[in-house]
Amino acid sequence: MYDFRKKCVSLDRLIGTFCAIPHPVAVEVAAASGVDFLCIDWEHSQIGRERLEDLVRAADVHKIPAMVRVPGHTPEWIAAALDAGASGVLVPRVSTAEQARMAVMACRYPPVGARGVGPGRAAGYGYRIPDYLKSANDVLAVAIQVETAEGLANIDDIVQVDGVDVIFIGPGDLSVSIDAMGPAGQDKLNAAIIRIAAAARAAHKAVGIFRPSADDVGKWSKHGISFYMLASDTMFLGAGLAAGAAAARSAS
Repeated sequence: MYDFRKKCVSLDRLIGTFCAIPHPVAVEVAAASGVDFLCIDWEHSQIGRERLEDLVRAADVHKIPAMVRVPGHTPEWIAAALDAGASGVLVPRVSTAEQARMAVMACRYPPVGARGVGPGRAAGYGYRIPDYLKSANDVLAVAIQVETAEGLANIDDIVQVDGVDVIFIGPGDLSVSIDAMGPAGQDKLNAAIIRIAAAARAAHKAVGIFRPSADDVGKWSKHGISFYMLASDTMFLGAGLAAGAAAARSAS
């Protein structure tokens, strides 16, 4: 799991999924599937602060890195995810270079950042604080999500922020923000994605993206995208059951 950040910045193709079901069994099942990492979705789910640590622990059972998409930019949310033992964070709605810098500051201990030292699970509940302090700045991945018109406009400045490991593109919110929803807006959205990916790669940053399926991973890999979040546990559950039910109904 400690190779997670290294693999991100080395541009290894990494395949993960969002975990939105607030139960450790769902996370453990997802971790056993063969994905490279999981992202516990604290932003868009019913996952509470008191449940977060159990979900990270469930991923640890299969030695799969679990990052956390935090609800926002607040340093306390970022600290809570990292103290729970997450391998990194995904910070949503980053639209300016200053917001990106604040995300990095919240993730890194001094002198690089301003993260507070505490006796959380990541530090062995206080028993391994010195060891954790030695490694945390080097091994924890910092991903920021660019998903607004403002973020698109500021992308050249955002990608220059030191300490950001992955520029993650959120096509859904981006399409709404730039008025590129649906089939009619597909070309405009694709152009925005390519613009963000090109800027990130020019700055030697890894690029990630959410995709509802693996159908176009090859297409986006040609644009330098290497970090993929495929759907979510809830989406896979629904799609798998729907496909099975349809097959059963049509069986002769």
